[in-house]
Amino acid sequence: MEEFEVKRGSTKDLASRIPIELSRHFGCEPEPAGGGFAIAYGAIRRLIATPGPEGKTLRVEIETDPSVDDDAVILDTIRKRNAFLEGATGFSSKERVKRSKKKAGA
Repeated sequence: MEEFEVKRGSTKDLASRIPIELSRHFGCEPEPAGGGFAIAYGAIRRLIATPGPEGKTLRVEIETDPSVDDDAVILDTIRKRNAFLEGATGFSSKERVKRSKKKAGA
């Protein structure tokens, strides 16, 4: 499970934005799952996104499908995952990496 910080100002409506961002980026309707929402897409068997305990973080649990060996499908899945995370957290992938390194070093 990964946990991502959410940009200030985007935390209030995080719980209601998660299903919107999932359907917007993956093009499928998410189903409710354990306090969050789940989808299956491309090389992802199951992605579950839930707001963190105080609503200031986004928790994402991903189960990948190792049987997928089509590079185009894998790359498309990675792009859509990154676009979803950017839409939900407000941070680009570069900003998320910087923040996680800073948090690990603290």
